[in-house]
Amino acid sequence: MHILSLSNFDKKIFFIVFTLFFLNLSFADEFISERGMTNLLGTDTWTRCAAEMSKNNAKVYELSYERTSTMPLSPFAGEYKPKFLPELGFENSNHIYTMDVLNENVNDGNQGTQIDALGHFGHSDKFWDGKGEVDLSGVKYFKNLTAKEVKPFPESPLQKLGIETVPPIITTGVLLDVRKYSFNGRAMKAGEYVTVKHIKEALNKSSLKQRGVLPGDVVLIYTGWSDHYEDPDEKKIYYSKAPGISFNAAKFLAAKKVVGVGVDNWGVDAFGDPSEMGKEASQNPDGVVLPAHYYFLTQVGIHTIENLKLDSLAKDSVDLSCVMILPLKTKGSAASPIRPVAIGSSRS
Repeated sequence: MHILSLSNFDKKIFFIVFTLFFLNLSFADEFISERGMTNLLGTDTWTRCAAEMSKNNAKVYELSYERTSTMPLSPFAGEYKPKFLPELGFENSNHIYTMDVLNENVNDGNQGTQIDALGHFGHSDKFWDGKGEVDLSGVKYFKNLTAKEVKPFPESPLQKLGIETVPPIITTGVLLDVRKYSFNGRAMKAGEYVTVKHIKEALNKSSLKQRGVLPGDVVLIYTGWSDHYEDPDEKKIYYSKAPGISFNAAKFLAAKKVVGVGVDNWGVDAFGDPSEMGKEASQNPDGVVLPAHYYFLTQVGIHTIENLKLDSLAKDSVDLSCVMILPLKTKGSAASPIRPVAIGSSRS
């Protein structure tokens, strides 16, 4: 079929997919063997994505927070103190330039809105009680890669499964507003789990009832915990605890072959005092306290995306959108800061 014979809408789709194709051409095939579900990305997911971008009432939604020294900070990732340098001049010219630096020992990849590499988590059959040195001899990563293959010495960058292996993620984003459809508008509490029941409710009560979740989708889960996100972070609630995804819900989403699961909190797993943890904690395999990280990253190759700003998407009931997530190609890193966007239209 000649392109001139296509309708205007079909021409839009053609040119958008054509553009996305060339954007992905720059990503080397050498990493295909280290990738998980992102191997499903391609013309099918780009075409679905293009259809959402092409709608006349589509809008761009920023899914990331601004990165500042006063934002909620992960207690696991060091301080985050940008230092802004004075203007500098080029000798023998009329040019000046500005620059800035981050503080020493900052873990930039795990602060703010970010995505985890598959090498961010490993697992072992040996239980560690926190005393003495942890035994790394039997640690396995995704695809049963060993610790020697992934991180051969303590200060080594990831030799495999690093963030540079993650392709540009351009696909349809499915919003699961469990706050609205399962909790009647109430934000989820610390320790509460998003269950399979909640996922099904969010799908069946939204415009996604017939479509469901398709292979290659990115799933965005709005729990409402982001109500506690404030900048400056004066109350210090956001990183203290969180709701999260149950083990069975992780398996349910993995069976749908999604490429990523993102949440509006700092970890895809639930955190809370023992009395706050939901009964779904009993589903966890022995020794697994972070079932979503464990299952997504080490077992099935699904990327975890954290600290997403989903309130505007939820407010406008953008159940389906085109999501674009481009991690930095920082060789050997376990995570990357991102600025994800969703382009879609309201279903309300």
